[in-house]
Amino acid sequence: MRRLPSLNGLRAFEAAARHGSFTAAAAELHVSQAAISRMVKLLEERLGFPLFDRRANALVLTERGRALQPALTEAFDGIARRVEQVSAMRAGPVLTVGMGATVAVRWLIPRLSSFHLAHPEIEVRIATGGAGAPMNDDWTCAVLLGDGQWPGYEAERLFSSTLQPVCAPRLAAELRQPADLAGATLLHVSHWAEDWPRWLAAAGVAEVSAKGPSSKGPSSKGLSFGSYAMTLQAAIDGVGVALAPRLYILDDIAAGRLATPFGLAVPMVHAWYLVYRASRRDDAGLAPFRDWLYALCAEVE
Repeated sequence: MRRLPSLNGLRAFEAAARHGSFTAAAAELHVSQAAISRMVKLLEERLGFPLFDRRANALVLTERGRALQPALTEAFDGIARRVEQVSAMRAGPVLTVGMGATVAVRWLIPRLSSFHLAHPEIEVRIATGGAGAPMNDDWTCAVLLGDGQWPGYEAERLFSSTLQPVCAPRLAAELRQPADLAGATLLHVSHWAEDWPRWLAAAGVAEVSAKGPSSKGPSSKGLSFGSYAMTLQAAIDGVGVALAPRLYILDDIAAGRLATPFGLAVPMVHAWYLVYRASRRDDAGLAPFRDWLYALCAEVE
């Protein structure tokens, strides 16, 4: 059982100690100066020692007062922050969606306002994750790229996509046919090493190889990045030609930041899925989000 002195007395002392004045403390707490003085006096009597040395024109903390004030200030600040956080909490359902950073930034987030307008009562939280990251049980669901096999989870196929070369418009103007890539810098995603060889094979470009710097084929010439996001930024900056899923490049093409030098696109091996635990199926935000996602599928496939 806690044995605390009067909280009003502690608040009065902390404010007076912080301001160095009973008058300033009274103004902060919206009481009279006499009330502050009285509450502090009662607190000192309860504690059994003085907290202030009251001088003619000054209010000076005693040694024990100096020891007590910082802890009280920290405690009251913490209470104020927590009250603000709780007051800001929404009463509606919370939808936490895990996904890779690239699909979030380049596709989902630019479209998320339409979901918010349709369902303002649902608080949406986007969490970091992706095909290479394990599912987090704190998530309501996830949008993941894969083969549909996530043991212990429900996986609903949303859409597949195609891979298409893109580059800065000025570079695209120099590329007339796929064979011209022999003189271009190809931008690779390190963990999707087969992207370029598959596209080049479909385009009929000779000597396609992914063996490394010693091979003569255009697929081995270029730069490698750790994600599609970095690869596409390099393409926008004119570094070279990237090969990326269509849903990652839709907005950049529409805005003129990227161009497609060739019409050929090849299907991706994997698809995107909505993944969730069966126990989450009835979460209030999941069904509206699922319906909204399915409505977006047409622009991707």
